[in-house]
Amino acid sequence: MTLLLGFFSMPPCLFAQNTQQYVVYEGAAGKPGNGRHIVLISGDEEYRSEQMQTQLGKILARHHGFRCTVLYAIDPKTGAIDPVVTDNIPGLETLETADLVVLFLRFRNLPDEQMKPIAKYLESGKPIIGIRTSTHAFNIPTGQTWSRYSFNYRGDGNDKSWEGGFGRRVLGETWISHHGDHKVEATRGIIAPGAEKHPIVAGCNDIFGPTDVYTVRLPLPGDSVPLVMGQVLAGMNPTDKPLEGTKNDPMMPVLWTKTYQVDGGKTGRAVASTMGAALDMESVGFRRLMVNSCYWLLDMTTEIDPDSCVDLVGEFKPLGFGFGQSEKGVFPNYSNSW
Repeated sequence: MTLLLGFFSMPPCLFAQNTQQYVVYEGAAGKPGNGRHIVLISGDEEYRSEQMQTQLGKILARHHGFRCTVLYAIDPKTGAIDPVVTDNIPGLETLETADLVVLFLRFRNLPDEQMKPIAKYLESGKPIIGIRTSTHAFNIPTGQTWSRYSFNYRGDGNDKSWEGGFGRRVLGETWISHHGDHKVEATRGIIAPGAEKHPIVAGCNDIFGPTDVYTVRLPLPGDSVPLVMGQVLAGMNPTDKPLEGTKNDPMMPVLWTKTYQVDGGKTGRAVASTMGAALDMESVGFRRLMVNSCYWLLDMTTEIDPDSCVDLVGEFKPLGFGFGQSEKGVFPNYSNSW
């Protein structure tokens, strides 16, 4: 049996129906996050969210003491993690005890019983982080209960408050387009003018990701506050120079804060990041952005330390982004710890 990034792999023929379908990392004792529960939800076919969220959960648990539950897209026939399965993420009932949700989904069409905990969480006004493709987290056909969450929802008659779906309503944007050239032009994160003293960017001196910058419509809606801008690079290496021309004038925000409120719910806070592929987690600056965002959203700003440990935990070999490249036969390791 081979341990891999918080999962274990075994032949599908050995799958038992009672196999755990998600991972829980208990927080290290004596850390600021003790007593707080973060649920990290993965499910995308392209950017290896199952690797990214597992590593982030380990970092938050080991170095910062948070209890972290990591959920995955699961093939119901085998119990294996399979990002191509768009209609099954077991364990969403754990949101009932979550203090914070970190979401990394793409075009999911979940059944009503799995959407209900998500909707209930948002109605509570608790905080949420949306990563990369979470701007287009859901693709739910017209006529279904939660179709307004769909990335391409156009509104109901004269009511356009849900136009753009969950992404626009909660995070501040839905899917628009690639701004940088996908797989050709990487991203350097630049602290937005005026945001230098914001707690989320404390200690984030070098932010880089191979993923390209996403297009967003400017200005972002409501009280959105850009904290990090995405400088498009003329290549895929952190040493590459900024691309000349209009792609960097103006630069697109790649991380911002926003308040949200869904129908009948309380007001909550969100952080949206269009960076966040598993490969982006190799950047110390990006990892620190994620950790600082968790503290800030949980009203633990005084615990943000620009020199706190955000080291990778265990072996971490992120796969490249692209379709059809996720590892096969990998199962949640219910017995593993950080």
